[in-house]
Amino acid sequence: MFVLLAILGISFLIFIHEMGHFLMARRVGMRVEVFSIGFGRPIFSWMHKDVKWQVGWLPFGGYVKIAGSELDKEQNPYEIPDGFFGKKPIDRIKVALMGPAANLLFAVLAFSFLWVSGGREKNFSDFTSKIGWVDPDSELYAQGIRPGDEVTSYNNQQFESAADHTAAPMRSEDHIAIRGEKVNYLTGEKVPFEDTVKVYQHPGAIEKGRLTAGILSPASYIIYNRLPGGQENPLPESSPLKNSGIEYGDRIVWANGEIVFSVPQLNQIINSNRVLLTIDRNGQILLTRTPRVPVKELKPNSEFREELKDWQFEAKLNNIKMQNLFALPYNISNDGVVLGPLQFVDKEDETNTFPKIPYTPLENPLQPGDRILAIDGIPIKHASELLKHLQTYQVNLIVQRNPTITQLEKWYGADQAFDRELNIADLQTVANSIGTPSTITHQGDFYLLKPTVPKRRNELKMSPEKQAQVAAEVLEQKHAIQSIEDPELRAHALRLFDQQEKRLLIGLPLIQDRHVQYNPGPFTLFKNVFQEIQRTLAALFSGILNPKWLMGPVGIIQVVHDTSMNGLLEAVYWLGAISLNLGVINLLPIPVLDGGTILMSLVEMATGKKMPPKTLEKLIIPFVVLLVGFFVFLTYHDLERLFRGFW
Repeated sequence: MFVLLAILGISFLIFIHEMGHFLMARRVGMRVEVFSIGFGRPIFSWMHKDVKWQVGWLPFGGYVKIAGSELDKEQNPYEIPDGFFGKKPIDRIKVALMGPAANLLFAVLAFSFLWVSGGREKNFSDFTSKIGWVDPDSELYAQGIRPGDEVTSYNNQQFESAADHTAAPMRSEDHIAIRGEKVNYLTGEKVPFEDTVKVYQHPGAIEKGRLTAGILSPASYIIYNRLPGGQENPLPESSPLKNSGIEYGDRIVWANGEIVFSVPQLNQIINSNRVLLTIDRNGQILLTRTPRVPVKELKPNSEFREELKDWQFEAKLNNIKMQNLFALPYNISNDGVVLGPLQFVDKEDETNTFPKIPYTPLENPLQPGDRILAIDGIPIKHASELLKHLQTYQVNLIVQRNPTITQLEKWYGADQAFDRELNIADLQTVANSIGTPSTITHQGDFYLLKPTVPKRRNELKMSPEKQAQVAAEVLEQKHAIQSIEDPELRAHALRLFDQQEKRLLIGLPLIQDRHVQYNPGPFTLFKNVFQEIQRTLAALFSGILNPKWLMGPVGIIQVVHDTSMNGLLEAVYWLGAISLNLGVINLLPIPVLDGGTILMSLVEMATGKKMPPKTLEKLIIPFVVLLVGFFVFLTYHDLERLFRGFW
């Protein structure tokens, strides 16, 4: 049904475009022979007022056939009095202009309808300037840009929406200029930054040519709530969060020492294999994130190895071989005091464990003299207790329990609301008490959940039906990956697949972002879409943007189909945006398009000379071939993306 509605929607945009041509042609006295929606052999047709009306079997386009518009070697088109070329240049300009004008007018009407209707509900992540996740291998990461920082512009173009994180790098030749602000959420201080970085292949893409500057995700809320419509959204029976104390409406704001700005960031924290330690450093109680590593990767001296054996016995871990035990990469005294770092067997393991640029100051190495008071919020007194708790990886989470975070917010004030609702003083009161004798589990809106032990997907209990479904999905994904012809891309896809399968989960079912009300004025929306078209065309004609990333007819129908399922207003927006695209593109000065007709008519008006029919033919036919070829090219890539999405 939605596919049919999408096709009807696109056909309507074509209809109003051609109707613009038709009405103006009749007004200036041109004879219209055919009005067609779609190309190819007509599915059905009828005659009305000497015009053949028809619907073609290929619903991607349409045309109005005016007498004399099709060049005929046997007849001079300028000699047909009621034909297209038989009329004055100004009349031809009027006819050519009315098609795009109808599309532009519809775009204004569609955007006005959205504005009068109160706008659309969108996700906070669609318009926030806050960063959700940064690629740790990017230049931006090396220059200290982190989740929670804000972007204000790309290449001196003001940041408009999260789509800029994807579109701006794709339109950049080699480097991209980024401006923004580094935000210290503990102090509220914002420091401007300006960097020019090289764009590169997106690490999560399995096809070449998708570029990024390093910002892989916008910020978002992570809210566990009922499903839309108030339906239940229960935690799976084997979910690690099952007995954590999480409730409907809770927003995850903190994990193992870090404020959480996105799901990718939360996944990284969960899968970092770093434990949360509460330490005493020169009388100051601090939190730190420290890696736990298998003993077999370390080179403890004989004395410390004997200590490990004693702790293993005291912790009742004799059923595990010592080399398979997890330990901290430090020489530690029996009462939990850090004496110094341990050497690694492999230097690469040491580099991976202690990168030159830590993700956060919490991940800086421990210092000699630090005393470990607790691990994952569990107080310890002896090293054997530390060793025991190191064998079970846990995550500490803090949620915000505030009904206002599920209420609708204006899009232009959403970032300010994000900052305003994040009461750092209350959050820090709960966080800084973890692992101390006076742990505070609740302060203001913030609640400390019980420690959660993440699991891999294959460790989660599922019904036989669900297990069969998951197994089928995995098999299908493997087949799809094996079908990738490029060996480099296939290997990359396999790495991403393995990472996905081995990823630790906390068992959250469907999570939700906060909704914001997006309702700019109709002319603001018109301007934004127009500027996006302008930038894309500039990048395309300059050779920076690969045309395979543009959408063809199939891609456009897919977008309208998908957005129609999200509601009427979303579909109206995309119909307006596509109509604006059709209007602008048809005004390009290319002979096959309306803009080409306008240009040739202006040249005739300026010179007073009519272009010979043979010259017209030589101009138009090559561009017809190019247009059809481009149409086939876009359709091929549309279908490729569509079927890859199915896989």
